[in-house]
Amino acid sequence: MKRINFKETIEVVCRLYVFFFLTAYGLGKVFGAQFYTPDLIPTEIETMPISQIPDFDLAWVFMGRSYGYMLFIGIAEFIGAIMLLFNKMKLIGTFILIPIMVNVIIFDIFFLDEYGALASAIIYFIMLLIILWINKENIMKVIKTLTKFDRIVKTSIKEQIVKYSYVLLIILVIFTFNQLLVNWLGYGNG
Repeated sequence: MKRINFKETIEVVCRLYVFFFLTAYGLGKVFGAQFYTPDLIPTEIETMPISQIPDFDLAWVFMGRSYGYMLFIGIAEFIGAIMLLFNKMKLIGTFILIPIMVNVIIFDIFFLDEYGALASAIIYFIMLLIILWINKENIMKVIKTLTKFDRIVKTSIKEQIVKYSYVLLIILVIFTFNQLLVNWLGYGNG
């Protein structure tokens, strides 16, 4: 009988657990079922002065205000979760889901008045970190490959000054264009 690979088993448990829950949350956002959408705001909240709305409810109304935002986050959660099912895609899925979970954790810390959802989000986050830890050798290979330089080219001070002058000029052109766009389109009400 073959011995059970403990690391592999833990990784599969983490991948499947996160997959099931984040798929549910992602689809909930896609179908508009997680937050208070404009047509599903509870009556008692809808009639309350904004300064009296509890943090959780205000956050839920805000998050549900834009279906596009909910759709973006929901699809990102769903795609990241699906990727966890495939060995060749699991790390990409993990890297997609980690920033989403950090955002959920921060959101839960500052807006929730009950912390069960925060505990769940932390568990999902820890499981994603475990997946990274189990695959640390592969991640390090990729990092080394991406940061490997075959040779270091030495440049003179004059060449560096010219190069950085061009860089500075390009930055100024981009900044000018950016400011023209902002002034033309407006800053918004904030």
